[in-house]
Amino acid sequence: MSATITENVTLKGGEFLIKDSNYQDLFIPEDFNEEQLMVKETVKSFVEQEIHPYVERIEKLEEGLIPSILDKFAELGLLGTHMPESLGGSNLDYITNTIIGEEVGPSGSFSVSYNAHTGIGMLPILYYGTEVQKQKYLPKLITGELKSSYCLTEPSSGSDALSAKSTAILNAEGTHYILNGQKMWITNAGFADIFTVFAQVDGDKFTGFILEKGMEGFTLGAEEKKLGIKGSSTRQIFMENVQVPKENLLGEIGKGHLIAFNVLNTGRFKLGASCLGGCKKITSVGIQYANEREQFKTPISSFGAIQYKLAEQAIRNFVTETAVYRTAQLIQNGEIHFKDAGSDFAKSKLEAAEEYALECSIIKIIGSETLDYVVDETVQIFGGMGYSEEGIIARAYRDSRINRIFEGTNEINRMVMLSTILKSAMKGELDLMTPGMAVQNELMNGVASSEVFVGDYAMEQQAVANFKKVLIMLLGTAAQQAMSGQLNLKTEQEILMNLADIITEIFNAESTLMRVMKIAASYPDKDINLYNAILRTHLHDATSRVTKQATDAIASFVAPEMQGAFISGLRKFTKYPLQNVKENRRKIAGVLIAAGEYSL
Repeated sequence: MSATITENVTLKGGEFLIKDSNYQDLFIPEDFNEEQLMVKETVKSFVEQEIHPYVERIEKLEEGLIPSILDKFAELGLLGTHMPESLGGSNLDYITNTIIGEEVGPSGSFSVSYNAHTGIGMLPILYYGTEVQKQKYLPKLITGELKSSYCLTEPSSGSDALSAKSTAILNAEGTHYILNGQKMWITNAGFADIFTVFAQVDGDKFTGFILEKGMEGFTLGAEEKKLGIKGSSTRQIFMENVQVPKENLLGEIGKGHLIAFNVLNTGRFKLGASCLGGCKKITSVGIQYANEREQFKTPISSFGAIQYKLAEQAIRNFVTETAVYRTAQLIQNGEIHFKDAGSDFAKSKLEAAEEYALECSIIKIIGSETLDYVVDETVQIFGGMGYSEEGIIARAYRDSRINRIFEGTNEINRMVMLSTILKSAMKGELDLMTPGMAVQNELMNGVASSEVFVGDYAMEQQAVANFKKVLIMLLGTAAQQAMSGQLNLKTEQEILMNLADIITEIFNAESTLMRVMKIAASYPDKDINLYNAILRTHLHDATSRVTKQATDAIASFVAPEMQGAFISGLRKFTKYPLQNVKENRRKIAGVLIAAGEYSL
């Protein structure tokens, strides 16, 4: 029986682990239409003309500068592209909004302010606001007349957001909630007009509220002195008997966690998309410098060690980009599905983001970690000049680091991934049993899978299918031990990290494979040997990473008498042939060096 990735269906969240996707249906950046390319160029030009020349002033937190840039962005209609037309938005599709987020990425501190305003600042009101609240606030947030902020973290509650100490008590007249407490790390606080704030009603019901600048008892701390993103406003807020009209209650009492977590899904995705834009920009800067800088009377871009760095940046950028736009397409299709099922504009967006929470966490992780790799290696390419504040590299290095902490740390996101999968499996929404039985049968009885891949990418398809079998082998055993009480996954975070990283490798590898297969089938003008080099080098390295994570997991929770069988199974499922990664990387680097920029 011949099998290829051809099932024509939009998968539910997490289903990529147990089902195949149709590479021909995958949206890839090569598919951008004329309108999307126009939007891309508009935002890119704005960043180059309205932001880059003023970076030094932005970094010094010049009063009113970031808000004025947001106003100019609003004049182009770019603060409401994800909002309904009835409120003054333009309701562009999710993929086009992702393009905007990516192109804003290289703008440094501005991207932080933009993402906070349009994402976690506006979405709580869109998702959970009453019609009156939406009409009152969203049109002015779209035009930039009002700026928004999101207040979740407290000094004693970071990752454990629901343990917030801020309180809200309804007054005797039943007209206002009295809020007391403190929030910290609040982006846009210095110029925001609207604040989404979370507090415990009656001390134990986590709830959202909309606060406005100028409310009595509502004050701001000084600007934080930060490692990076110095141009974004970050302050503490203090609430001392702030009277908030009961009409400003956001959502339901005690349901604030739904606002916090569901808004973060979109925030995580937007952050990953912006990181992608930063990756491409910094890679291009590194390529240009490597071409210009000479040592031993030759450009350093001719040295193998430098070419390795440039090629590895390109591979990681390509993989991240592919995963970003795959996820954007999933969410976009999800919005259409939920809208067709009867959900309104806001609810369809909310449900789609919730459906693909796992994928959003993946994008946040790989976007932030790829950017950290890219900026670190670009500092190395620049050498001493990379350590100087005269250029942009030192600033990019400092700015990048926050992304692994924003929107839930990467460690929290890895745990979210596993909890999402296990909950879906327990509810019967994700059938892990059937593939688990098949893997067990293959290992115990030697019954090979019915999948026989053919064609130019048969080995790559087999490798991805086998990565999934590695995960199912481990996940099934871990779940069984958890249900029997032998394994407490809440306290065994190291094992969760192992499994989450394998999940990420699967998503990245499959996404990259599908993109290259589609390029081969649909874009004959492309140099397919270049893309094959990217794909096969990535799979070569991914095989090693999956092997390492799986080996650590086996050593951590599989009984010693069973470890041999698991290692044997692991070896069976990690047999992707060795690739000449040196030559592959030289080919990739050669294309970049010739172009003088990141051109994939």
